[in-house]
Amino acid sequence: MNFLSLLLIAIGLAMDSVTVSISCGLILNKFNIKNTLRIALFMGFFQGIMPVIGWLLGSTFKGYIEAIDHWIAFFILLFLGTRMIYQQLTSNNEYKCFDPTSNKVLLGLALATSIDALAVGVTFSIVHTSLLYAASIIASTSFVLSFMAVYLASIFKNKLKFPFELVGGIILISIGLKILIEHLSQ
Repeated sequence: MNFLSLLLIAIGLAMDSVTVSISCGLILNKFNIKNTLRIALFMGFFQGIMPVIGWLLGSTFKGYIEAIDHWIAFFILLFLGTRMIYQQLTSNNEYKCFDPTSNKVLLGLALATSIDALAVGVTFSIVHTSLLYAASIIASTSFVLSFMAVYLASIFKNKLKFPFELVGGIILISIGLKILIEHLSQ
């Protein structure tokens, strides 16, 4: 998988983290570099480690699924992308109040937003993607985007209204279609 495809997947995966990071930034009274770095580090770390776990799970079962691997990758990305789009379209866009400076809260948020990355890691094992390369792109992209999201949200508060999960879902579905078309055309 080339860099652009991995970057697009990373951006798609980061959309949940970005959305949560926006919420964190809106809750913070003002911009604080320490809190912003912590939030972004939690998001980036878990977005990067979950594909590794998924890849290990996928590699274990690789021999059994090679004949239908492109279909599995397509359906996983289609499911994740559709779920992200659905969540964006059905959410009430009200930010729940929580403490974004609490390690316990950040751990829960980072885990919850990185479950999709676990499934994508399974896909990486199927489409023969370099694990460390992919995980580092996903982690760094999520870190940078989450940092920017907290920063911008804490500065501009309620002025940001952008459908981040909708864009992320479209990106994941597009990558799934690309994988399917590439394998079917071989």
